[in-house]
Amino acid sequence: MRKPLLATTAAVFAWCLVAAQPAHAALIWDGDASGGTGVFSSILCESPGSVVAQDNNDGRGQVFKFNKPRGLDRCEAHGITVDGSRYTFRNDSTYYLGWDTSTNTTDAATIFQWKSYGTGDQHQQNYPVLMKVEGGELKLFHIEVGEKWTLKWSTPVQTSTYKRIVLGIHTSSSASSGWVEAYYNGTKVASFSGRTWDDLGNDTRFGTYGAEVKDKAGINWIDGLKVGTTYADVE
Repeated sequence: MRKPLLATTAAVFAWCLVAAQPAHAALIWDGDASGGTGVFSSILCESPGSVVAQDNNDGRGQVFKFNKPRGLDRCEAHGITVDGSRYTFRNDSTYYLGWDTSTNTTDAATIFQWKSYGTGDQHQQNYPVLMKVEGGELKLFHIEVGEKWTLKWSTPVQTSTYKRIVLGIHTSSSASSGWVEAYYNGTKVASFSGRTWDDLGNDTRFGTYGAEVKDKAGINWIDGLKVGTTYADVE
């Protein structure tokens, strides 16, 4: 039997609507520690410091241990690996980064950097978004062009206790288009706009870093690392 023209037209219209929908949310990277340090693009941690995956017999299974002894100012993992290659973050895009962190000190310094590529005059913002554990607090900063630091959120931090952090970053080299939102243990705690993308691009750095803690030992255990396009991908 021949279909009525109206029904056929409606069916075609419905198909067009489906075809026109934006791409579904997607998990870009699962940085589970069971995959070893190869889930990162590179490790920035000189001996006797180390980054290893280990089981602490606490029910979590494998987690990453970033061990920065006295005398070093850095023990970090830079960038992420997807399908065997370094993943390239892009401008004018939205990313959500999620991870659990637990430090053995309330002065672990920088535990996350949205790090810019280049050195010196090659970048305008060395690290547009940065998180620290210092002075007994977990802190979220936005660093604008000209090294203008603004504290966007902070909370008291306990040692040896895992906290879930999620950062949503919309990348933009325009101060009017970029934005960041932060979640702490499932609760949204900060939201702000500003420039979030530097001239040569940006990448992730997780661990513990800071010249101010070079004379202090610090450990950061990190678990549940994920990067996606929506909060639901990484919560």
